Amino acid sequence: MGAAGIATAAAELSGSDSPATSPTSRLTGSARTPRDAASSGPSGTPPPDVPNPQTIDPGQVQSRPEYYVNAGPKVIALTIDDGPHPIYTPQILSLLERYRITATFNMIGRQAAAHRSLVAEVAAAGHLVANHTFDHTDQSKLPLTAVRAQIERTNAALHAAGINPAVFRAPYGAWSHTVFEACAEARLRPVDWSVDPRDWSRPGTETIIRRIMAATRTGSIILDHDGGGDRSQTVAALKVVLPQLLAAGYRFTSV
Repeated sequence: MGAAGIATAAAELSGSDSPATSPTSRLTGSARTPRDAASSGPSGTPPPDVPNPQTIDPGQVQSRPEYYVNAGPKVIALTIDDGPHPIYTPQILSLLERYRITATFNMIGRQAAAHRSLVAEVAAAGHLVANHTFDHTDQSKLPLTAVRAQIERTNAALHAAGINPAVFRAPYGAWSHTVFEACAEARLRPVDWSVDPRDWSRPGTETIIRRIMAATRTGSIILDHDGGGDRSQTVAALKVVLPQLLAAGYRFTSV
């Protein structure tokens, strides 16, 4: 989500990502205003492979997320956040199938729990499913126990659909040492983005297209959304952007 208009978007959207300025400026999340300030609630069943926190080597705790993919010339990644959504996720899946593109879906735990069959459908189509917290709370403002609970509850929801996530994306791109520590404990790679068309704000289909095409280059991780509000502009933009990127010689990979 882009920086401009976040207060307005807060009133009408639920679960979109925060404004992106530059990758470095989003590490602490201090400038973020999360729309969903609900508490994480009680922890769900932790994933079976999460080690005891005391066994984590401090050297395993990252100091920054991944902003780019490194898979060769003209290789990029498309990431879809805040779903699954019963209307927009199937539309995006259809587009990805048409163009034979593999993407990464960063799913909110409560959405995954409510639409388990869609989670399985995304995975069955060959896309990567990642942990995007349970309720899209700003994790950089939470203590370690609460971040753990968010991760565990979402992992439990994804496990129920047969998914063992290996990637975590922080809502709003708001990271902190605590978040990186929780990722290390859960053995999740923290992944951010480098191209933000701010589709969450519904700036118009043509604007979304222009922003993606202008900013994308080798290694880019593109941020789009299938949840958190009306995503019809995002779907319409992808109908144009995907074939244009392919025609420009880009190839897609998961993160």
